[in-house]
Amino acid sequence: MTESTLPAQLAEIRDEFLELEVSDRLLLLLEFSNELPELPERFRDHPDLFERVVECQSPVFIITEVDDAGGVHLHATAPAESPTTRGFASILAQGLDGLTVDEVLAVPDDYPDTLGLTVAVSPLRIRGMTGLLGRTKRQLRERRAAG
Repeated sequence: MTESTLPAQLAEIRDEFLELEVSDRLLLLLEFSNELPELPERFRDHPDLFERVVECQSPVFIITEVDDAGGVHLHATAPAESPTTRGFASILAQGLDGLTVDEVLAVPDDYPDTLGLTVAVSPLRIRGMTGLLGRTKRQLRERRAAG
């Protein structure tokens, strides 16, 4: 991963994890799980607008939007009984929030591997977070291509 392509807010989240012992990283992930932003009201009654992230073991659904100022917003739903998945979704929702499309597309695909969680959670779970990031980028590329 090239440090210059990692936005400051994602670097800060990564550094927060890496400063902790492995067992404490799971507690931080749980904190992120509890901080998954609520869906904006305009999306709450429209599950049809969301895409399922099939790479995740738990049912996670996402939608991206770009505001008038060009800032990206990732909205996600994940069950409360799936704290790992909720934590990953929250990390990305918070870490990508307000970035430009180009900044999000430049986030290294291996970002989930850099959080120091590969020793604490299964590779399948890390692949789920990688899937979340990949689908976010794909949605943004499709939105850009559509104009």
